[in-house]
Amino acid sequence: MSDMMKAIMKMKPGKGLELREVPVPKPGLGEVLIKIRKTAICGTDLHIYNWDPWSEKNIRTPLIIGHEYVGEIAELGAGVTGLTVGERVSGEGHIVCHQCRNCRAGNSQWCKHTKGVGVNRDGAFAEYIVIPASNVIPINPEIDEDVVAFFDAYGNATHTALMFDVVGEDVLITGAGAIGVMAAAICRRNGARSVVVTDVNDYRLALAKRMGATEVINVARDRIEDTFAAHKIVEGFDVGLEMSGNPSALSSMITLMRNGGKMALLGILSKDAQVDFNEIIFKGLTVQGIYGRRMYETWYKMMAMVEGGLDLTPIITHRFHYSDFDKGFEAMNTGRSGKVILDWTY
Repeated sequence: MSDMMKAIMKMKPGKGLELREVPVPKPGLGEVLIKIRKTAICGTDLHIYNWDPWSEKNIRTPLIIGHEYVGEIAELGAGVTGLTVGERVSGEGHIVCHQCRNCRAGNSQWCKHTKGVGVNRDGAFAEYIVIPASNVIPINPEIDEDVVAFFDAYGNATHTALMFDVVGEDVLITGAGAIGVMAAAICRRNGARSVVVTDVNDYRLALAKRMGATEVINVARDRIEDTFAAHKIVEGFDVGLEMSGNPSALSSMITLMRNGGKMALLGILSKDAQVDFNEIIFKGLTVQGIYGRRMYETWYKMMAMVEGGLDLTPIITHRFHYSDFDKGFEAMNTGRSGKVILDWTY
C-alpha cells in the first residue's frame, strides 16, 4: 500500500472541490483503516461544493468531504477486536463522545458533542478513511455495494419513516429528494395504506412513483386535498414526514394532518421559518425532530429490509469514476438526479 492517496477536498472557501494527493491516514488506538470502494454524493456534500451560507458558517478548510461509502477493512488499530482485515463495511457518520447523558443512556444520535465525518473531520471521498471501530458497520457481502454506498442516507430515511407506526396509515411526505423517495418505499413496505409525495420537481416525483409512492403531486400545479377522495382520506393524514426544509411545505403539512396526527421532521428549515403553533396545539399533533440514525438500531432495520427484498436500485441514476466528481456534482445541481455513485475501485 502506498503512503499517499487521492482525495476529493475542499481546499478553500468558494465553489468547487479539488482532487489532491495526501498521506494515507494511520489508524490509532481503537481505530480502523477502511479502503473505499464506492461513495455516494449527499445533499450535504452538494452544499459544501456550492459553498452556500451553511457551508461558509460550518466548514473549515482544508477538508476531505463525503460520508456515504462502502469499503473493506485494510488495517486494524491497536486494541480493535471483533473485526477482520478484508471485511466489507460501511460506517456510522456521527462520531460521538460516549460520555454524555444521551450516549450513556443509549441515545447517541442526540450526543451534543457529535462530530460529522466529512463535515467536522476528514471524510470518505478518498481512497482510505480512518474511523473509530465503534462506528464501523459490518455489511452483508451479498448486498449490492452501490446500494450500500448510500446506506447513510438510507438510514436517515429509515429513521424518519419508522419513527411512527405507519401500518394501515395515510402518509404525507413533503420533499422528493433521495431521502424522501426512499422513505416512500419504506412506508409502503411497512404497511402504509397510502403514501402521497409532494414536490415541485417532476423528475424527482417520477422517481418517487417508481419507488412505490401511491400518489405524487406537483404542488406548483395541483392541490393535495384534491386527492383525498381517491385514497379514502377523510380527516387528513395520519403521519407526516417533512423532508424538504421548505416552510410552506411544513405549514401545508400541519394543515393537512388529522387531529392527533404525528409528524417527523428531517428537512432543515431556515432560522426565520414560521409555522402556526396554535394549529399544532389545537390539533394535538405530535412533532418529532429527526437527526441522523438511531445508533445503531436503525442500521439493523435498514439492512434487514434490503435483505428481505426492498429494492433501492431504481434511485441510482448516475455513476462516475471518482476523478469525474465534477460531473456528479453537476448532475446533482440540475435537480434531475437520484443518488450519484463515485467508483474508487479502478
